[in-house]
Amino acid sequence: MENKKEIPYKIYLEESEMPKAWYNLRADMKNKPAPLLNPGTGQPMTAEELGGVFCDELVKQELDNDTKFYPIPQEIRDFYKMYRPSPLVRAYCLEEKLQTPAKIYYKFEGNNTSGSHKLNSAIAQAYYAKKQGLKGVTTETGAGQWGTALSMACAYLGLDCKVFMVKVSYEQKPFRREVMRTYGADVTPSPSDKTEVGRKILAEFPGTTGSLGCAISEAVEVAVTNPGYRYVLGSVLNQVLLHQSVIGLETKIALDKYDIKPDMIIGCAGGGSNLGGLIAPFMGEKLRGEADYQIIAVEPASCPSFTRGTFAYDFCDTGMICPLAKMYTLGSSFIPSANHAGGLRFHGMSTVLSQLYHDGLMEARAVEQSSVFEAAEYFARTEGILPAPESSHAIRVAIDEALKCKETGEEKTIVFGLTGTGYFDLKAYESYNDGTMTDYIPTDAEIAASVAKLPKL
Repeated sequence: MENKKEIPYKIYLEESEMPKAWYNLRADMKNKPAPLLNPGTGQPMTAEELGGVFCDELVKQELDNDTKFYPIPQEIRDFYKMYRPSPLVRAYCLEEKLQTPAKIYYKFEGNNTSGSHKLNSAIAQAYYAKKQGLKGVTTETGAGQWGTALSMACAYLGLDCKVFMVKVSYEQKPFRREVMRTYGADVTPSPSDKTEVGRKILAEFPGTTGSLGCAISEAVEVAVTNPGYRYVLGSVLNQVLLHQSVIGLETKIALDKYDIKPDMIIGCAGGGSNLGGLIAPFMGEKLRGEADYQIIAVEPASCPSFTRGTFAYDFCDTGMICPLAKMYTLGSSFIPSANHAGGLRFHGMSTVLSQLYHDGLMEARAVEQSSVFEAAEYFARTEGILPAPESSHAIRVAIDEALKCKETGEEKTIVFGLTGTGYFDLKAYESYNDGTMTDYIPTDAEIAASVAKLPKL
């Protein structure tokens, strides 16, 4: 192992080195992600149609497959300064504990009150809503990171914020809910009786613990039926991956400062926001033929959209009122088991990442919950950070790959995304520590039943 003085424990960027523009990965994709379709006509959604749901500038970003860089507005860059740059950390302690020749780095996105990377896009989406003169925004949240981030951004900009939180998370994570309320958000467990689609879902699935698809349906309904409101989403969409590219851009600048070239880049995958942001500039190099990397998406075995899903057009929500997206999906009616801890519970995957995966430019692995928490505790005891369950999926595979290097003697350089902290996930940690955590993996029949309901185009 090289002298530790050569590579700092934490690599920070100077303010002058910070990215001044987001990178649009789609501009370098030969096979562009398939367009969103109007579920009524089956035709690509127009800017006018999307404008009834999303902010005008965000619609432009969503549909733009060609502009490579979008300048980050100065107001957003000033907000970023509160918690960015985030550190790129050399995991010396983890390397030593594993006795691996691998070099391990992680990009830590938990240094803000929301506790995750979600704030990178939340402030951008809230900024464009405010600039458009809107009264407020609506959204859904799974484990709560996105809802927390959006409530922070809206409080900063003076916008109203209505959050529909997946019911099982609402009940398991009361403190995450209270942080949102502290920032002024109205938080409702989903599905609820506040919306027509919520009442319909409750009638069809009595006692359901909810899903992101359910919460999305409710948030969209409220947005389109209340003047002065628009819907915003924390993952999946092209615009979100654009904003999150700041993660990967910072990571690459930090690595380049020390002439470090990663062999593999690992990120957790739910809807795709963190993974898409982390890999963006590296995948861009790969697409342009300038470099090659092994890129690994890690998802929960209880919600395995990449590894067991179908690449097809599907609704983004359970209520089937949103546009159709071509993605790897388990079916919009798929509801993850209630024992699944944390986020990463969306039934589909970003259209950008789905296309890249379909083209063989990245790989995916599904890991079981107890194995994920085993890695989380190992990391916490070694590196001193209590990781979020979502992040711990990437930690699991990073450790596995480092142990392979120990067996083979290869000195690979591994970079993974540590998306946030796990202080609001202690009920799940308690379950693991008490030995009551179980690994529920959906059966082929369960997935097939949901996929059978895919829209027929």
